[in-house]
Amino acid sequence: MRIVLQRVTRAAVSVGGEVVGALAEPGLVALVGVTHEDDAAVAAKLAERTWNLRLLEGERSCAETGAPVLAVSQFTLYGDARKGRRPSWSAAAPGPVSEPLFEAYTAALRELGARVETGRFGAHMQVELVNDGPVTVLLDSAELARPRRSSPPPGGGAGRTGPA
Repeated sequence: MRIVLQRVTRAAVSVGGEVVGALAEPGLVALVGVTHEDDAAVAAKLAERTWNLRLLEGERSCAETGAPVLAVSQFTLYGDARKGRRPSWSAAAPGPVSEPLFEAYTAALRELGARVETGRFGAHMQVELVNDGPVTVLLDSAELARPRRSSPPPGGGAGRTGPA
């Protein structure tokens, strides 16, 4: 599962000109892609990460502030553009697999106490958002399974020292 989290001041998702989900206050937009190996446990783990990551103003989390989350399914997060001129979508799970896992992710967020808005699964959506910062973070279930490095990579790996 891949989730792109974006800190926003407001956001909305529309289908056919009708707003189906919106944030009228600061929160997070979560663009959610599902792959073949994902399951409900992965969805729950990433929901917990989403809820507890300190991405909001003052290095606070949605859990601390009660900020809402707008979750939007996006299979294109698993697009592979390494060959040719058209991306391959073969790594993205098909709708019958990914829809229940997208629902599991949003249900897990709600169980944690999140106010969750969503787009419409499988629909052609227009997503409007105002990035704040901008702050954008990628959560990838494949990366979460790997152990964290305890020292910088060879070459000194610079950490964040201030605004870009």
